Amino acid sequence: MREVLTRYGRHNIGFLWLFVEPMMYTVGITMLWKVTGASHGSNIPIAAFALTGYSSILLWRNMPGRCSSAIQPNLALMYHRHVKVIDIFASRIVLEIAGNTTSFVTLMLLFITLGATDPPEDIIKVLFGWLMTAWFGASLALIVGALSERSEIVEKLWHPTTYLLFPLSGAIFMVDWLPISFQEVVLYLPMVHGVEILREGYFGSLTHAHYDIAYMSYCCLCMSLIGLALVKEVARKVMPE
Repeated sequence: MREVLTRYGRHNIGFLWLFVEPMMYTVGITMLWKVTGASHGSNIPIAAFALTGYSSILLWRNMPGRCSSAIQPNLALMYHRHVKVIDIFASRIVLEIAGNTTSFVTLMLLFITLGATDPPEDIIKVLFGWLMTAWFGASLALIVGALSERSEIVEKLWHPTTYLLFPLSGAIFMVDWLPISFQEVVLYLPMVHGVEILREGYFGSLTHAHYDIAYMSYCCLCMSLIGLALVKEVARKVMPE
């Protein structure tokens, strides 16, 4: 609750910005694609394609950004012995997951109501792909958040890195559309597997997805363990105000 009030305050629509902000971004991109007549060369509805792609991007990208340099503004909380460094990261991660999930579900229902897309063919697989992507984002957030406390260079490098990862993340393509040699390259990126799972669940027979659940799970598990170890090390050096 403190994190919500600190970030959004009590004015205007307050905490509703938590999910309105990602909704505005996704709707803006979808409208841009619609107006310009952009085509991805398949029979997948463009609104649903943009929704699944850009919502996934926001899910994993925003968490590391929010956790970067998150400890310094909250040093006063460290005075309370029950508040740990991991709590600061966890609160920001949970808020991002909640906000982006609410945005995704709301827009999905809106697009279905307006006839812009059909309902998902396999909602369980959509949920699984979403959770896997959230796991990847959370583990990456712990690593970036902990490393940013060691050096401010990490925060400065993270933002351009997200722009470099964006065209490779699977948001604007399906792996099956790529040359086989390039498919092998992009599938080294764990978040691509999450988007492929989500889109297979949403579009079903309209797509041919490429993913490896075991590979993504292994990557996320390793990243989680590394992130937790880094957070534990940082926590030893934090001096409360």
